[in-house]
Amino acid sequence: MPIRTADDILNVNPSKPITAKPFVKWAGGKGNLLQKLEALLPTDFDDLENITYIEPFVGGGAMLFYMLQRHKCIRRAVINDINADLIRCYQLIANEPQILIDRLKNIETNFYNLDFPSRKEFFYDYRDQYNSEGLHPDERAALFIFLNHTCFNGLHRVNAAGKFNVPYGRYKKPVICNEELIMADHQLLNSVELVIRQPGDYKLVRQNLSRNHPNFVYFDPPYRPLSATSSFKEYSNNPFEDRQQEELKHFCDRLTAQNCLIMQSNSDSKTEYGDSYFEELYLGYRFDRIMAPRFINANGEKREKQTEVVIRNF
Repeated sequence: MPIRTADDILNVNPSKPITAKPFVKWAGGKGNLLQKLEALLPTDFDDLENITYIEPFVGGGAMLFYMLQRHKCIRRAVINDINADLIRCYQLIANEPQILIDRLKNIETNFYNLDFPSRKEFFYDYRDQYNSEGLHPDERAALFIFLNHTCFNGLHRVNAAGKFNVPYGRYKKPVICNEELIMADHQLLNSVELVIRQPGDYKLVRQNLSRNHPNFVYFDPPYRPLSATSSFKEYSNNPFEDRQQEELKHFCDRLTAQNCLIMQSNSDSKTEYGDSYFEELYLGYRFDRIMAPRFINANGEKREKQTEVVIRNF
């Protein structure tokens, strides 16, 4: 059988072109805020040449995929995330997408061949496998996407032991292997010089700053709770508390001293005295509030819009 190329896959239905976009659901994803963030970019952004776009907390990558498609002045991209399985997904999609597609197709076939009640057991069996030791990184990447597409609300949450613990989502026919999207993302990620940092400290991206061209850094770190009484605080066993928020601010100061353009999204969090936490922390930076939908609440009627902050040094 001849090997199908990216063009073969993407031209199956040319009347409905596939747009590159996140391949996983992600809490706090910026898909609904892209136009608002776009409006806050430097007015001369497209006049800059050979920009290096850096996203140290890439997550689902909504901003990454948008920026690479919208702004052709970006010639290089550097991404990082603490989640090793997510980073492996990006590596496979960028460099060896067929490996991921084949594994996902196998999972999808086995899943769809089961009756609806049996799929729940299948999900928990695969969740146990994902939480076990010794899986090949490529298999973990495929299971990461499978669990993301079939678990409750597409959350990625782990317990204190680092084990994925989101329950089954009971979707009628979840998309497990979106071959066209994976190949569209592959083509886009190959349109620039892409540096995928090994999972770990976001500060490592500083080693990949361009010395001769502009650097634009977009930070989307774990959000600070809206208040001291907020019940939901984190999705991982790697807490991002006030000490980490302060370290990030100092890192932004260092990047500012190196003439990097910086934009950061975060919650409109308050101090215990009711003041704006981030306005106080980022004194001297530009500060905007935007309306954003919150999708964490399990009750759809309670998914209200709240303000988020955008912090800039330009």
